[in-house]
Amino acid sequence: MVPITIEQFSKIYLEWNSEEKVEDVRLRFEAALKRKLNSDKCQVCGSPIWAFGSALSKFDGCFTCITGENDDSEDFEFEFEF
Repeated sequence: MVPITIEQFSKIYLEWNSEEKVEDVRLRFEAALKRKLNSDKCQVCGSPIWAFGSALSKFDGCFTCITGENDDSEDFEFEFEF
């Protein structure tokens, strides 16, 4: 996975989704990362969640269950930054 900070992605995300509030986006991203660090599991298969994808889809899932793909080498994941 390609590491990205919540701050970095929040800026990109808000360019595409300007109707959303900065605080709401950041809180959603931080909450997903905290769930991952808390060892939360995918609601489908029980694997560790993909925080980046879970925050965007609003569904706690692993990379494969969210995307249907196995190769996550070019996809983002949040870096720990609390």
